[in-house]
Order: sequence, then C-alpha cells, then structure tokens
Amino acid sequence: MIAVIQRVKRTSLTADGAPYSEIGGGFLVLLGVLSGDDETDAKLLSDKIAKLRVFFDPNGKMNLSLSDVGGEVMVVSNFTLAANYRHGNRPDFLQAAPPAEADRLYRLFAENLSAAGIPTVTGVFGADMQITTTADGPITIVMNSAVLRKEPKQ
Repeated sequence: MIAVIQRVKRTSLTADGAPYSEIGGGFLVLLGVLSGDDETDAKLLSDKIAKLRVFFDPNGKMNLSLSDVGGEVMVVSNFTLAANYRHGNRPDFLQAAPPAEADRLYRLFAENLSAAGIPTVTGVFGADMQITTTADGPITIVMNSAVLRKEPKQ
C-alpha cells in the first residue's frame, strides 16, 4: 500500500462534477492499494499517518501530530500510484489491487483513521474526481506499508 501524504491548509474534492468533500488543515492522502495488500497494510499505514508529527510546535520544530493540532484527513483512492514505468512511456497498472479489494482496503484505511479520532473524509472510489488544495509547507511524504512490515529477527 502506497500513500502520498501532503500537509494542507485546505482541500476540497468534486466527484463526477459535484462537490463531495472538504477539509481544513491536515493531510491529503492519496492511497494506492497494491495486489497482495491486506488488512495489516491498512492498519500499519493508517496508524503511522495518524501519529505522524509534521506540524510545528511553539519552538518551530515539526513535533505535533494531527490530533495535537485538530487536523483532518481527506483520503482519495489513487490506483495510478501502482504505476510500472520501467519500459516505454505508457505505464501499466498491473500491480494495482483488483477494484473490489482495493475499495475494501481503502475504506478500511479511512475507517482506521476515523477510529483513531482523526476526522476523516474520502473521495468516491472509481469516480472522476478533481481536487483543489492549498499545500502547507509544502510538506509531502511518500509511505509504503512494505517498509513498515518488519519481519522478526530470528
């Protein structure tokens, strides 16, 4: 599971031409679900993002989390994060999870953030969406759940 996290001042989303969701300050998360991802990936990534400390404290250090600043999250499914661009100039998306599984894990990821006390909104899975955002910083971080899956040392 790949997440592109952007710290934002505000973000709004339209789906199929109609206003759908918006947030104030917090994170815009573009989420790509890969073939083979499961509930563990959704949990690891949502837990890490909920606790990510990239907001400034009174001393000017990035030391505060979403909860500390009353931040919100907008999660938008983005299968193009699974792009394979090694050969040619037209990427393939064969590494993306099948739509039904991707939608299930995308919803679980958003539910996990919400359960952690983070106000969370989503886009519309599979819809034509337009996102208007005011980046904050800009601060952008790419996370991959494979990095968070630590195998125990033997």
